[in-house]
Amino acid sequence: MNGEDLFLGSESGDAAYRESMRRATDAVLDSLADGEQPYSGESPAALRDLFEEPVLPEEGAGLDAAIDEAAERVLPHSVATSDPRCAAHLQCPPMVPGLAAEAMLTAANQSLDSFDQAPAATVLEGRLVDALCDLFDLPDGADGVFTSGGTQSNFQALLLARDRYCGRRFDRDVQAEGLPPEAESLRILCSAEAHFTAAQAAHHLGLGEDAVVSVPTDEAYRMDVDALDATLERLDAREERPFALVGTAGTTDFGSVDPLSELAERADARDLWFHVDAAYGGAVALSDEHAHLLDGVGRADSVAVDFHKLFYQPVSCGALLLGDGDDFGWMARNAAYLNPEDHDEAGVPNLVAKSVQTTRRFDALKPYVAFRALGREGMAALVDETLELADDAASLVESADDFELVREPTLNAVVFRYRPRAEMSEEGVSRLNAAVRRRLLDDGRAVVARTEVDDVTSLKFTLLNPTATPDDVGAMLDVIRDCGDELAAERGVVA
Repeated sequence: MNGEDLFLGSESGDAAYRESMRRATDAVLDSLADGEQPYSGESPAALRDLFEEPVLPEEGAGLDAAIDEAAERVLPHSVATSDPRCAAHLQCPPMVPGLAAEAMLTAANQSLDSFDQAPAATVLEGRLVDALCDLFDLPDGADGVFTSGGTQSNFQALLLARDRYCGRRFDRDVQAEGLPPEAESLRILCSAEAHFTAAQAAHHLGLGEDAVVSVPTDEAYRMDVDALDATLERLDAREERPFALVGTAGTTDFGSVDPLSELAERADARDLWFHVDAAYGGAVALSDEHAHLLDGVGRADSVAVDFHKLFYQPVSCGALLLGDGDDFGWMARNAAYLNPEDHDEAGVPNLVAKSVQTTRRFDALKPYVAFRALGREGMAALVDETLELADDAASLVESADDFELVREPTLNAVVFRYRPRAEMSEEGVSRLNAAVRRRLLDDGRAVVARTEVDDVTSLKFTLLNPTATPDDVGAMLDVIRDCGDELAAERGVVA
């Protein structure tokens, strides 16, 4: 291929783009959309054998051949997220509006680190942020920025929380001077079911994971407010300094939502930064039926929301929203070649000062196209359908003699155990469920998750597919049952 064939803007380049997109689209439809099962079942060793040839050969084979090779070696051995039997993780089937937007934004290749690299994109991201702040009932003066997802959003929220606390309490400019001597006493509070990224952020922020104080949960796996009060009193007695309280709106295992209003009251009373990790459950704000689960979220100092979960957009796409946009000032900086100070005076939007990234994708285009295509009602219907499916799945599990429901679902994660004999020990149940999950992935019949609840291995359906039906769930339960029978017949596999 010559240079003109590789880039848009020439007749041959434009033609190559059309043909390569057609070829890639056909490959996706053949391998992922129309596949017979959610995974091929190939082992890591077998997959390594597929890629023995040089990744960077001396001479190229041409674009058609390269696309065909990816179509033959990569796509058939990828997890088919659109298959109803792909139900392990918070890995959604991406909707067509988002896929169309992904094609546009990658071709446009805008970078959100300066207005002159992404004029329309910069303005549109601001409009999306405004709409999201309204959706989550944040006050006037709220602001936000798009992120790669919950990990980045949670990290950035806690960075701002730490720097605001040190600035106000110790008159310390952490950005310029680093952490104060008192930093070793700083603490972050979150529930025992909170996502691991709170601890990860504490590590990255130089506080160490021991700075995260885990608060016990109630029977619904929500932060126990009485336990929170007791924890705060204990920290006071130890002269430790809590500066942030993290509420979770959708725990990974159970979809549980912490009592956000009560947590907001504690945060207000203690002058704690209140962060709500709504990466999983934030989409219920769209729903008239389920939005009450997020009551209190509008009182948060920051909210993390992901679009590549229940908003059904391609990875990656998230946002961090702040109740007071001025709090971005704790991390803002100016670079003469990107966002000189006179830009602010001229009213030129400045997004790089709100992000921990410099080069940043125009991911806001994906939810924009989806929102414009479906509207709030259409998006809410997708969310409602999957939550209803989770209720149906829980009923199917409860009605079966050989399955055990661990807890009624809050969102669309259903945790259960396969227990074919009532007298089976917890150790035996753990081994059986772990073995079933491995076998299903090994042969590709279904992709389900495993987790530990009360030290017993359990299985989990994360039902993010709006096209899935109770019959699909029943079929997965039948596959688990068949797999368990197979394992029981193999001597020594399950005790």
